[in-house]
Amino acid sequence: MTSRSLVSVLPALLLGLAIVVAWEAYARASGVRPQVLPAPSRVLAEGWAFRDLIWTHTLPTLRETALGFSLAILVGTLTACAIDFSTIVRRALYPVLVASQAIPVVAVAPLLVLWFGFGVLPKALVVALVTFFPITVGWVDGFAATERAASNLLRSMGASRWQVFRLARMPGALPSFFSGLRIAITYAVVGAIFAEYVGAKSGLGIFMQLQQNSFRTDLVMAAVVVTAAISVTLFLATYAVERAAIPWHAAARASHGRSAR
Repeated sequence: MTSRSLVSVLPALLLGLAIVVAWEAYARASGVRPQVLPAPSRVLAEGWAFRDLIWTHTLPTLRETALGFSLAILVGTLTACAIDFSTIVRRALYPVLVASQAIPVVAVAPLLVLWFGFGVLPKALVVALVTFFPITVGWVDGFAATERAASNLLRSMGASRWQVFRLARMPGALPSFFSGLRIAITYAVVGAIFAEYVGAKSGLGIFMQLQQNSFRTDLVMAAVVVTAAISVTLFLATYAVERAAIPWHAAARASHGRSAR
């Protein structure tokens, strides 16, 4: 990590440290029972003691997240391309996509478990439903923001509509796609855990539920820490993928940040 990157994340690290210290001090000074509010030191100690069990339940959640998120990227990309290629499809499909976000996942998840059982598929579908919309909107907005000059230049050179799409519109939409991807990835793990709460044989959601029923609040919070760590890691990974896929955009963003300062 460069010194500039360290300086940029330092305020967040200091704030997080202050919250943990205040939490630890309150838990110790107030005498509150660990079943109600365990101290961070207890959460870490018990989480480490049960690390093998937590890891066993983490693997199914990761599989569900990876499968559902991959499905959301595939379907979201195809849907956005269809919307971009056809005005009729856009007028017919886009309002439906927006209206679909008003359907509560809490009502759909039990139906998916009823239809597809307690395996990986219904959890992956919940993840896909939660993350599909930001990915699709990211592509659609990116296509709409593509510079007309580049498309017109390619058309003047005899490029077909597919070539214009592949050479200008798709690369131009990638920054917006990654923005939508980052929004979606923050919901992916939480979506998988919520689906496990509805019905599953293993996973972090089941682990939290079992520990909550046993009044092991410290282990519930340890699983929450693992969930947050996974989400933050996946979020940061999108920047690494973006930097590898469109290095020109990362360079332009860094240059803009320096000029703004």
